[in-house]
Amino acid sequence: MQEKLHLKQHPGIDPPSFTTKISEVGDGVVYLEDSYCYPRGGGQPGDRGTISKNGNISKMNEVLPGEKIIHPVDNSDIFQKGDLVKCEIDRLWRNKNTVMHTAQHVFSAIANDMYGAETVGNQISENTTRIDLWFPDRDAFDSSDILNQVNSIFKNGADVLIHEWSREEILSHENMRHTKFLDRIPATVDVLRVVEIEGIDLCPCGGTHVSNVREIPSIDIESVRSKGSGKLRITYS
Repeated sequence: MQEKLHLKQHPGIDPPSFTTKISEVGDGVVYLEDSYCYPRGGGQPGDRGTISKNGNISKMNEVLPGEKIIHPVDNSDIFQKGDLVKCEIDRLWRNKNTVMHTAQHVFSAIANDMYGAETVGNQISENTTRIDLWFPDRDAFDSSDILNQVNSIFKNGADVLIHEWSREEILSHENMRHTKFLDRIPATVDVLRVVEIEGIDLCPCGGTHVSNVREIPSIDIESVRSKGSGKLRITYS
């Protein structure tokens, strides 16, 4: 069973280089016995970097999800099952995505508190994040007000904590957000990872996060677009 070590690393910045063995080689991909790499998901891009063996280095492209984490590489033919390899994760890429993921949690939480808005989609890209929100009353949204609230939280700070809670604990907690997707997770998985931003947000999440929101720089809203009845797409950087 592959150990997905990124779930245990917190804070999620500056991921370590690590040594492990190749468990399987496919066409343009390798599978590792253990991995600190974050696979694409939850709106957060997957890690990228390099995998090397005895001085032979291959670029590792965006890591993808699966029953086993998929590590796409440029030169899979230099690897064999059982090889001892070193994986280096691009720290600048991971750190940027980690900061933006925690920022998205704060933005979504404040939109929910201020307007009753539900986050129905989000995606972190190279320089921006976009969030799709559904509002009971879309006309109530004020981009200046929410921006001031969110940036004030970043300035004042709040600790980010990681918990492992049972499905029952998650569903019964009165302050838990974003539980609708839980039915997509097999019922055999009973213990799930929960991210808490103290006093601000509490929700299931497998992504990487900073240790305190004070580490997040202030954001600016780039655009607000209609996405149909009751929905807005907010893009910020």
